[in-house]
Amino acid sequence: MSTSPVSDSSPLEQKDSINPLVFYGSVFVIVLFSLWAMFFTESAGKVIYAVLAWISNSFGWFYFLAVVAYLVFVIAIAFSRYGSIKLGPDHAEPEFNIVTWAAMLFSAGIGIDLIFYCIVEPVTQFTQPPVGEGGSVEAAREAMKLTFLHWGLSGWGIYTLVGMSLAFFSYRHGLPLTIRSALYPIFGKRIHGGIGNTVDIAAVLGTVFGVATSLGIGIIQLNFGLNYMFGIPESTLTQALLAMGIVVFAAISAVTGVEKGIRRLSEFNMLLAVVLVLFVLIAGDTRFLLDAFVMNVGDYIAGFVPMSFDTYAFDPPQKWLNAWTVFFWAWWIAWGPFVGLFLARISRGRTIRAFVAGTLILPLTFMMAWMSIMGNSAIDLVMNGATEFGQQAVGNPGSAIYLFLENFPWTLVTTITVTVLAIVFFVTSGDSGSLVLSNLTCFIRDPSNDAPAWMRIVWATVIGVVTVALLSTDGLEALQSAVVIMGLPFAFVLFLMMIGLFRALKVEGMKAASNRDALAGHLSARTSSPRGHTNWTHRLSRAISFPNRKQVTQFIEEVARPAFSDVRSALSEKGHEAAIEGEDGEREHLSLTVDLGGEEDFSYQLWPRSCAMPSFTIRAQRSRSVYYRLEVHLREGGLGYDVMGYTREQLIEDVVDHFESHLQYLHLRRETTGGTGDARGEEGSGEPT
Repeated sequence: MSTSPVSDSSPLEQKDSINPLVFYGSVFVIVLFSLWAMFFTESAGKVIYAVLAWISNSFGWFYFLAVVAYLVFVIAIAFSRYGSIKLGPDHAEPEFNIVTWAAMLFSAGIGIDLIFYCIVEPVTQFTQPPVGEGGSVEAAREAMKLTFLHWGLSGWGIYTLVGMSLAFFSYRHGLPLTIRSALYPIFGKRIHGGIGNTVDIAAVLGTVFGVATSLGIGIIQLNFGLNYMFGIPESTLTQALLAMGIVVFAAISAVTGVEKGIRRLSEFNMLLAVVLVLFVLIAGDTRFLLDAFVMNVGDYIAGFVPMSFDTYAFDPPQKWLNAWTVFFWAWWIAWGPFVGLFLARISRGRTIRAFVAGTLILPLTFMMAWMSIMGNSAIDLVMNGATEFGQQAVGNPGSAIYLFLENFPWTLVTTITVTVLAIVFFVTSGDSGSLVLSNLTCFIRDPSNDAPAWMRIVWATVIGVVTVALLSTDGLEALQSAVVIMGLPFAFVLFLMMIGLFRALKVEGMKAASNRDALAGHLSARTSSPRGHTNWTHRLSRAISFPNRKQVTQFIEEVARPAFSDVRSALSEKGHEAAIEGEDGEREHLSLTVDLGGEEDFSYQLWPRSCAMPSFTIRAQRSRSVYYRLEVHLREGGLGYDVMGYTREQLIEDVVDHFESHLQYLHLRRETTGGTGDARGEEGSGEPT
């Protein structure tokens, strides 16, 4: 594994700018494919469907195994000792609360498909099951089991893997928030060349085609709803106007950023979805729906493992497999880069364990409630004589949700509600898609920042144009199939991401072990040296001292800088170069960096942090309401303890403690891997962000 630092020409050393190879390469392929699908629809369809059939028939088993492997991997990592590692520096805190975070990950992860398939799939599986007779009680149970399988843990395991990998490498190790970064432990600096560009271009294509396909499917459904409610004709012109309108709103939302536009729309949409599903529960046969929900959950849990491996080997319903299970697994994989990158973007500061638990449990819980209540209600209607509704739901999927709501009171209100829900889901898919595409096609130094607003507008427009073009030429089905085809190469990329993440996490484990192994030396130094003991009155005074910013600055100049100079001089005598750097003003800090040649450099930093004055202090009664701590930061982030008030000797001892731990870590790494350097080859700033 290559572990040496990247060159000075890496994207991380450049200003924020467009990545010309990825941007123009992606646009070229998108235009070329779209023109092919638009003007040579029949021939393009034959080629695409032939490739799709070959992949489905030849690699169906692989999709089954791969999806299970991804899920097992992320769960194993969450339960392992690596689960406590943060997706970001050790001092980082989550940017969004749990409710907002859940709303955003759900809106981006499923979007309009939630409305489209909640009626269509249960009814289709009930009336046309892969095995056995349709329309029976057993078929009803199997229909909901299959629906849960296709929308449950398996798919979200893919999103979790991608999101966890990207967040780890970007926010903890400072690599760009792109797919290529997750492959650094395998390919090293080559990710900044052809390999990385190819992977990112493929991710861009999958995102554009995936979002465009979902928008196209949803627009057809929305057009039916507007015709149903207001008599607006179902036509290409109407669909084009709807697409452009949605793109405009998506661009506006994307420009306002994650913190405002995307966040607020996601929260609103989740609230509206909860209101709608509760209405169906209360207005329908409540007791039956609750009984069915409990039964469905039990059936899913009990049958999860058998269903996950059921390839129907002896009598495979190949057409059904290609249209449903294999299609869904390939679809989830193809969407993995898009949704995973967005999940990474909103998950900085969470631990790996919290991230995995959240991305698996929260969407699953809502999905089971939504699919069970809506799906069982629809199946119950068909079983009780609404055969025409069942036929229309299967034959014209875009009409399913609207025809379903005809069977409940306040039809006009509920159809308007579902229409608004669909529109907002469109916008959340479009704005998150344009945000992800912008970040994928730009060099961005700080992974916490996003690409320029104009770039997001450009990609929102591209998505809209592709959607309209393919709707106007019946190329949408070909595009949908193309997305599934792209799922195969990405399935292999995901395995590489698993390997890369595991290697990097092993390095993190070595760092923790080095701190533990070096503890005996730290304690020995404290007990053997008289200088390691300070007068207890001095310790007490430091404990109840609450310095201001001026005092912290004075400490840095009079104590910390001389201490760092002493360490630098001692290291210089031993043949090791060390540098002392710092800034004043808002970003005031002091750092000591030791050059260890080809291995990972040592960095010890002091950063002031403003804190609220404790209520028990006399000073709190005055105008000054804050005091300052001087906290230690290493490459992994802040350690959370305060050295303000240390003597010069104490501070030196603390630096040496961490230097010993670092050397122990390098030793463990050499013994284990035989390599040098760190897992991603970049110097982390260690600064609090």
